[in-house]
Formats: sequence, structure tokens, C-alpha cells
Amino acid sequence: MAIKTENENGAIVLSDNVIARIAGVAASKCYGVVGMAYKNATDSIASLLKWDSITKGIKVSTDEEKITIDLHVIVEYGVNVNAICESIIEQVRYAVEDATGFKVGNINVNVEGVRVS
Repeated sequence: MAIKTENENGAIVLSDNVIARIAGVAASKCYGVVGMAYKNATDSIASLLKWDSITKGIKVSTDEEKITIDLHVIVEYGVNVNAICESIIEQVRYAVEDATGFKVGNINVNVEGVRVS
């Protein structure tokens, strides 16, 4: 699904993949985030995604110009998980709203794993 807006000059259509990439880049820049995760449904093991497949750990749904984003992340051991999640929500909301002009409704952060160095 995509989000669409029209004016007298034409229409703008943003695919969910574009929104997911913006959210993924913003989340990856947050302190304590190792990367995005992809959880395999068959064996329920979360794996770290490479940079080029960052959008697989993100689910975007749009509903009448409101965007809902579900992020699956892996965080670094020893950092405050609550603080990381609040930072992710704030950064992703700002990045998506600034880049697209659309309001973000909910951002759900799922911590799928902790990486120990």
C-alpha cells in the first residue's frame, strides 16, 4: 500500500518501501542500535540484516494519511533499552514527517536481540 496526496499540479505517491527506508536509516543512526533485525517465523530466531536489506526489519502501514511503523532492532549490550527505544521513536518520527510531510501515528519498536561484543 502507498500514501497519496493530490493538488492542482498533480499527485504524489509514496510507497511503503520508501517510508521504511527513511525509518530504517533514522533508526540505525541512534546510539546503541546495532542494526535492524529480521525474525524468521519458522525457527523464531532473529538475524541481523545487512545495510542493503534494511527494510525487511520494518513494516509500514498507512491509513488515511496516518503512518504506522513497526521496527525490529538489535541493540548493544549494556545500554538502557528504554532510552534507546525512546530515541528511536523520536528520531524516526522526525525523519519520516520531515521527509514526507505526512503525520506518523504509531511507532512500535520491537527489540529482537542484544549483541554482546
